[in-house]
Amino acid sequence: MHCKFHNLKMEDSAVRADKTNVAVGTFVKSVSKIVLVLVLLASAALLTSCQTPSMPVDENLTGTYTLVSVDGYEVPAVVTHGDTDIRVESGRFDINPDYTCRSTTLFGRASSTDLITREVDATYTLQGSTLHMQWQGAGRTIGTVEDNTFTMNNEGMVFVYEKLP
Repeated sequence: MHCKFHNLKMEDSAVRADKTNVAVGTFVKSVSKIVLVLVLLASAALLTSCQTPSMPVDENLTGTYTLVSVDGYEVPAVVTHGDTDIRVESGRFDINPDYTCRSTTLFGRASSTDLITREVDATYTLQGSTLHMQWQGAGRTIGTVEDNTFTMNNEGMVFVYEKLP
């Protein structure tokens, strides 16, 4: 009798274990499906909002843009960055179809006649007409293209460029 009772308990335990395993398996499958759906939705959102290097860049965005103003002052201009007055003589911004861009600026201290040409390269992604740029050896900035104007806020300074024909 003791053995039958013991076997009954073992059978009950086995049935409970099977039910628990089925419940856990069903839960894991449900969670996996939810995670998969969330990943697919996030991927779809990214694909529709950002162009990747495998997608061609709109020809209207690419080209050479000439610097026309910094912080609202027509170039050449003297602007303040931090506590330093800077003379910005000229600049250009090249947006290339291979998802790279380059900023070239001729500038110097306002109190000096010495000028420096600085070229900085970046890669970019597009979200509509907004460029998200990652600068080599530096941080990130965002710029927008509207008609033939490219505007970029870099460390609180607003640079406005016009596209060359």
